Amino acid sequence: MNSPLVSVALPVALAIIMFGLGLSLTVADFTRIARSPKTVALALLCQLVLLPLIAFGLVLLFDLPPLLAVGMMVLAASPGGTTANLFSHLFRGDVALNVSLTAVNSVIAAATLPLLTNFAIDYFEPTEGFGTVGLQFGKVLQVFAIVLIPVAIGMAVRRFSPAFADRMDRPVRIGSALVLLLVIIGTMVAERDNVTGYLVDVGVVTTVFCVLSLTTGYFVPRWLGVEFRQAIACSMEIGIHNSTIAITIAISVLGSTEMAIPAAVYGVLMFPLAAGVGWLLTRGRVGIAAADPAEQTG
Repeated sequence: MNSPLVSVALPVALAIIMFGLGLSLTVADFTRIARSPKTVALALLCQLVLLPLIAFGLVLLFDLPPLLAVGMMVLAASPGGTTANLFSHLFRGDVALNVSLTAVNSVIAAATLPLLTNFAIDYFEPTEGFGTVGLQFGKVLQVFAIVLIPVAIGMAVRRFSPAFADRMDRPVRIGSALVLLLVIIGTMVAERDNVTGYLVDVGVVTTVFCVLSLTTGYFVPRWLGVEFRQAIACSMEIGIHNSTIAITIAISVLGSTEMAIPAAVYGVLMFPLAAGVGWLLTRGRVGIAAADPAEQTG
């Protein structure tokens, strides 16, 4: 899994996914946050502060081995994926808010991912040659290039050719899902001798983390006065991480397939879990949200 093919192909695949994300974004998606500053601030608080704390607590509670522990923290630091928009739409969330949060989180992650990864490597001290150095400046730039530059290029393409961006939306979404599936399968095959043990190690912790991410993203904003549709959007944005970013950082930047295991397992589990939590949160509310104008404004 650490072959030159993977070290080149995986970042390229992620860059294409992030380029596709950029094709769906405009400058207005960033400026729109001014309309709901409270909601955006709460979502970012959950994403950037609460989730890493939750992941850190779970890693200690389940006593994960160092490499898997770092992998969990990288996953927690990864921004929401475009799949969050789909699930938000399915459960009548504020998709425009999802798009804005995805845009902002993708930019912020270029800085926070290296910071949290360095903390995790320093704290858990994995033995595969990392020591306490972590992501040095060159690798930080690599993360920045993988995450942010393709998004900016995609936005530029949309600015000058919106028709092309619209035509590419569906193919890129399908391609992103296929890439994620292939990356997960490749990771599991590469670690096939240990996959049963890894599933035992991280299956429960990733399930708990996903459920806590989804519910934290919904209930914290609701408790602080955010309306239903925006809380659903926050839940999906915070609960559905971009597993491909976490896997790429683990394999291509840090050179560890084992670190990618939590994100790979999470990438499989997050779909049924997001569907289940979304159904539970919206039972009896979807009809209200569709009929009540007060529930449709933010």
